[in-house]
Amino acid sequence: MTAMTTGNPSRADANRRRILDVALAELLRDPDASMDQIARAAGVVRRTVYGHFPSREALISTLIDEAVQALADADAAVRTGADDPARALARSVLAVWETADRYRLLIALAQRTVTVQGIRERLAPVRAAKIRVLQQGLDEGVFTSPLPAPALAYVHEQTLFAVMEAVNDGLLPAREAGRSATVTVLTAAGVPAETATALVAEVSSGS
Repeated sequence: MTAMTTGNPSRADANRRRILDVALAELLRDPDASMDQIARAAGVVRRTVYGHFPSREALISTLIDEAVQALADADAAVRTGADDPARALARSVLAVWETADRYRLLIALAQRTVTVQGIRERLAPVRAAKIRVLQQGLDEGVFTSPLPAPALAYVHEQTLFAVMEAVNDGLLPAREAGRSATVTVLTAAGVPAETATALVAEVSSGS
């Protein structure tokens, strides 16, 4: 087994990538999917899965790391060139939501298998970017909040988690969730609801 892994790293990497891709699909379909189910779906033996991931928790943890990196990439891509803090925040939340929506059920699953602190630590880079935007908005008077920027960033983060849970529980249609979450985040930062709604509609349309 060791010889195969060290002697043919490209095959091992390909197996690992396939296991992760299949695991994501299986867990989104069935959050209780076992390692055996994932191995069968990936077309490998159970030993191969455990050779890459010593436990189901380790596999889920790796998937969460990839999801968080995707969120960070989406956030960074849309914030570039946005000088207005409210517009930057709107673009960021919409982009992050679009990415997070693909991982919605996985994130809900992670909250059962990964500690809250572990999730917070993973989100630190995304949160740091949000804090900078929020601080700029507070300094310029675009945002008004009794909370300092770091605390407000936590409020926004938990708001997005709550909206995800609402969608998962059937309380909010997924197609409306992104805009609704973005308006909610903006209003939490002190942007008037009417202004926030108009801005989100404008940003969503690509204007």
